[in-house]
Amino acid sequence: MAGLTVGDIVGAVRAQLESATAAREVALRHCRAAVQLSSKCIRALHRADWGEATRLLSEARGSIAEISQSLSGYPELYYAGYVHDAQKEYVEAAFLTAILCNQNLPRWTELGVGAAAVLNGLAEAASELRRSILDLLKAGDTAKAERLLAVMEDVYWELISCDFPDAVSGGLRRTTDALRAVLERTHGDVALAVQHRSLEKALERYGRRV
Repeated sequence: MAGLTVGDIVGAVRAQLESATAAREVALRHCRAAVQLSSKCIRALHRADWGEATRLLSEARGSIAEISQSLSGYPELYYAGYVHDAQKEYVEAAFLTAILCNQNLPRWTELGVGAAAVLNGLAEAASELRRSILDLLKAGDTAKAERLLAVMEDVYWELISCDFPDAVSGGLRRTTDALRAVLERTHGDVALAVQHRSLEKALERYGRRV
Protein backbone atom coordinates (compact mmCIF):
# COMPACT_ATOMS: atom_id res chain seq x y z
CA MET A 1 0.00 0.00 0.00
CA ALA A 2 1.51 3.26 -1.10
CA GLY A 3 1.97 5.95 1.54
CA LEU A 4 0.82 9.51 1.35
CA THR A 5 2.82 11.92 -0.71
CA VAL A 6 3.80 15.38 0.40
CA GLY A 7 1.34 16.64 -2.18
CA ASP A 8 -1.48 14.66 -0.57
CA ILE A 9 -0.73 16.14 2.84
CA VAL A 10 -0.38 19.69 1.61
CA GLY A 11 -3.49 19.38 -0.53
CA ALA A 12 -5.63 18.24 2.39
CA VAL A 13 -4.33 21.02 4.63
CA ARG A 14 -4.76 23.59 1.88
CA ALA A 15 -8.41 22.63 1.45
CA GLN A 16 -9.01 23.03 5.17
CA LEU A 17 -7.30 26.42 5.26
CA GLU A 18 -9.24 27.61 2.23
CA SER A 19 -12.47 26.63 3.95
CA ALA A 20 -11.39 28.38 7.16
CA THR A 21 -10.44 31.52 5.22
CA ALA A 22 -13.84 31.63 3.53
CA ALA A 23 -15.59 31.21 6.89
CA ARG A 24 -13.43 33.96 8.37
CA GLU A 25 -14.38 36.39 5.61
CA VAL A 26 -18.06 35.72 6.20
CA ALA A 27 -17.61 36.19 9.96
CA LEU A 28 -15.68 39.42 9.51
CA ARG A 29 -18.47 40.84 7.38
CA HIS A 30 -21.03 40.03 10.04
CA CYS A 31 -18.75 41.36 12.79
CA ARG A 32 -18.53 44.71 11.05
CA ALA A 33 -22.30 44.74 10.60
CA ALA A 34 -22.90 43.88 14.27
CA VAL A 35 -20.61 46.68 15.45
CA GLN A 36 -22.21 49.26 13.14
CA LEU A 37 -25.76 48.25 14.02
CA SER A 38 -25.01 48.22 17.75
CA SER A 39 -23.47 51.68 17.53
CA LYS A 40 -26.52 53.00 15.66
CA CYS A 41 -28.77 51.37 18.25
CA ILE A 42 -27.00 53.21 21.07
CA ARG A 43 -27.29 56.52 19.22
CA ALA A 44 -31.01 55.90 18.73
CA LEU A 45 -31.37 55.21 22.45
CA HIS A 46 -29.80 58.55 23.30
CA ARG A 47 -32.30 60.21 20.95
CA ALA A 48 -35.08 58.36 22.82
CA ASP A 49 -36.04 56.70 19.52
CA TRP A 50 -37.02 53.43 21.17
CA GLY A 51 -38.59 51.84 18.11
CA GLU A 52 -35.56 52.43 15.93
CA ALA A 53 -33.24 51.22 18.68
CA THR A 54 -35.21 47.99 19.02
CA ARG A 55 -35.14 47.41 15.27
CA LEU A 56 -31.40 47.98 15.04
CA LEU A 57 -30.75 45.72 18.02
CA SER A 58 -32.73 42.95 16.34
CA GLU A 59 -30.63 43.30 13.20
CA ALA A 60 -27.44 43.24 15.28
CA ARG A 61 -28.68 40.07 16.99
CA GLY A 62 -29.07 38.49 13.56
CA SER A 63 -25.48 39.37 12.65
CA ILE A 64 -24.23 37.88 15.93
CA ALA A 65 -26.08 34.65 15.16
CA GLU A 66 -24.53 34.56 11.68
CA ILE A 67 -21.06 34.87 13.20
CA SER A 68 -21.63 31.83 15.38
CA GLN A 69 -23.08 29.85 12.50
CA SER A 70 -20.31 30.67 10.04
CA LEU A 71 -17.58 29.74 12.54
CA SER A 72 -19.28 26.71 14.08
CA GLY A 73 -16.60 24.37 12.72
CA TYR A 74 -13.67 26.68 13.45
CA PRO A 75 -13.27 27.27 17.20
CA GLU A 76 -9.82 28.79 16.67
CA LEU A 77 -11.50 31.56 14.67
CA TYR A 78 -14.56 31.92 16.89
CA TYR A 79 -12.39 32.88 19.84
CA ALA A 80 -10.47 35.50 17.90
CA GLY A 81 -10.43 39.10 19.07
CA TYR A 82 -12.66 40.49 16.35
CA VAL A 83 -15.50 38.16 17.34
CA HIS A 84 -15.20 39.16 21.00
CA ASP A 85 -15.25 42.86 20.07
CA ALA A 86 -18.39 42.48 17.95
CA GLN A 87 -20.14 40.48 20.66
CA LYS A 88 -19.15 43.03 23.28
CA GLU A 89 -20.62 45.91 21.27
CA TYR A 90 -23.84 43.98 20.78
CA VAL A 91 -24.09 43.14 24.48
CA GLU A 92 -23.55 46.80 25.36
CA ALA A 93 -26.42 47.80 23.09
CA ALA A 94 -28.63 44.99 24.42
CA PHE A 95 -28.14 45.89 28.08
CA LEU A 96 -28.46 49.62 27.43
CA THR A 97 -31.72 49.03 25.56
CA ALA A 98 -33.10 46.96 28.42
CA ILE A 99 -32.12 49.54 31.03
CA LEU A 100 -33.34 52.65 29.22
CA CYS A 101 -36.53 51.01 27.93
CA ASN A 102 -37.37 49.55 31.36
CA GLN A 103 -37.18 45.96 30.09
CA ASN A 104 -35.94 42.83 31.81
CA LEU A 105 -32.20 42.35 31.46
CA PRO A 106 -31.37 39.71 28.84
CA ARG A 107 -30.12 36.33 30.00
CA TRP A 108 -26.69 35.15 28.89
CA THR A 109 -28.30 32.31 26.92
CA GLU A 110 -30.49 34.82 25.09
CA LEU A 111 -27.49 36.88 24.02
CA GLY A 112 -25.69 33.95 22.40
CA VAL A 113 -22.18 35.28 23.04
CA GLY A 114 -19.08 34.38 25.03
CA ALA A 115 -18.84 34.88 28.79
CA ALA A 116 -16.16 37.58 28.57
CA ALA A 117 -18.24 39.55 26.06
CA VAL A 118 -21.21 39.55 28.45
CA LEU A 119 -19.29 41.09 31.35
CA ASN A 120 -17.30 43.57 29.26
CA GLY A 121 -20.42 44.62 27.36
CA LEU A 122 -22.30 45.09 30.62
CA ALA A 123 -19.50 47.30 31.96
CA GLU A 124 -19.51 49.44 28.83
CA ALA A 125 -23.30 49.74 28.94
CA ALA A 126 -23.01 51.04 32.50
CA SER A 127 -20.39 53.57 31.41
CA GLU A 128 -22.65 54.67 28.55
CA LEU A 129 -25.37 55.49 31.08
CA ARG A 130 -23.36 58.58 31.99
CA ARG A 131 -24.55 60.29 28.83
CA SER A 132 -28.18 59.56 29.65
CA ILE A 133 -27.68 60.79 33.20
CA LEU A 134 -26.17 64.06 32.04
CA ASP A 135 -29.10 64.57 29.66
CA LEU A 136 -31.51 63.98 32.55
CA LEU A 137 -29.66 66.45 34.75
CA LYS A 138 -29.89 69.08 32.03
CA ALA A 139 -33.63 68.44 31.89
CA GLY A 140 -33.88 68.77 35.67
CA ASP A 141 -34.91 65.14 36.22
CA THR A 142 -32.58 64.37 39.11
CA ALA A 143 -34.77 61.53 40.40
CA LYS A 144 -34.38 59.46 37.24
CA ALA A 145 -30.70 60.40 37.03
CA GLU A 146 -30.23 59.02 40.53
CA ARG A 147 -31.97 55.78 39.54
CA LEU A 148 -29.63 55.30 36.59
CA LEU A 149 -26.65 56.13 38.78
CA ALA A 150 -27.78 53.36 41.13
CA VAL A 151 -27.73 50.96 38.17
CA MET A 152 -24.17 52.04 37.34
CA GLU A 153 -23.11 51.45 40.92
CA ASP A 154 -24.78 48.04 41.02
CA VAL A 155 -22.98 46.94 37.86
CA TYR A 156 -19.63 48.16 39.16
CA TRP A 157 -19.90 46.42 42.53
CA GLU A 158 -20.91 43.17 40.89
CA LEU A 159 -18.10 43.27 38.34
CA ILE A 160 -15.27 43.98 40.77
CA SER A 161 -15.96 40.58 42.29
CA CYS A 162 -15.04 38.95 38.96
CA ASP A 163 -11.27 38.74 39.40
CA PHE A 164 -10.02 36.55 36.56
CA PRO A 165 -6.94 36.63 34.31
CA ASP A 166 -7.25 38.87 31.25
CA ALA A 167 -6.87 35.84 28.98
CA VAL A 168 -10.10 34.46 30.45
CA SER A 169 -12.07 37.66 31.09
CA GLY A 170 -11.17 39.55 27.92
CA GLY A 171 -9.51 42.39 29.83
CA LEU A 172 -12.43 42.87 32.22
CA ARG A 173 -10.24 44.44 34.89
CA ARG A 174 -9.35 47.33 32.56
CA THR A 175 -12.96 47.76 31.52
CA THR A 176 -14.08 47.81 35.15
CA ASP A 177 -11.39 50.34 36.04
CA ALA A 178 -12.68 52.57 33.25
CA LEU A 179 -16.21 52.18 34.60
CA ARG A 180 -15.04 53.20 38.06
CA ALA A 181 -13.57 56.44 36.71
CA VAL A 182 -16.80 57.22 34.84
CA LEU A 183 -18.86 56.34 37.91
CA GLU A 184 -16.87 58.66 40.16
CA ARG A 185 -17.31 61.61 37.78
CA THR A 186 -20.99 60.89 37.33
CA HIS A 187 -21.56 60.53 41.06
CA GLY A 188 -20.06 64.00 41.55
CA ASP A 189 -22.22 65.48 38.79
CA VAL A 190 -25.41 64.00 40.23
CA ALA A 191 -24.57 65.07 43.79
CA LEU A 192 -23.93 68.63 42.62
CA ALA A 193 -27.18 68.70 40.65
CA VAL A 194 -29.18 67.39 43.61
CA GLN A 195 -27.67 70.04 45.88
CA HIS A 196 -28.42 72.72 43.31
CA ARG A 197 -32.00 71.51 42.97
CA SER A 198 -32.45 71.50 46.75
CA LEU A 199 -31.17 75.06 46.92
CA GLU A 200 -33.57 76.14 44.19
CA LYS A 201 -36.50 74.63 46.08
CA ALA A 202 -35.41 76.34 49.30
CA LEU A 203 -35.23 79.69 47.52
CA GLU A 204 -38.65 79.11 46.00
CA ARG A 205 -40.14 78.41 49.43
CA TYR A 206 -38.45 81.49 50.84
CA GLY A 207 -39.73 83.59 47.97
CA ARG A 208 -43.31 82.50 48.64
CA ARG A 209 -43.03 83.50 52.32
CA VAL A 210 -41.73 87.04 51.72
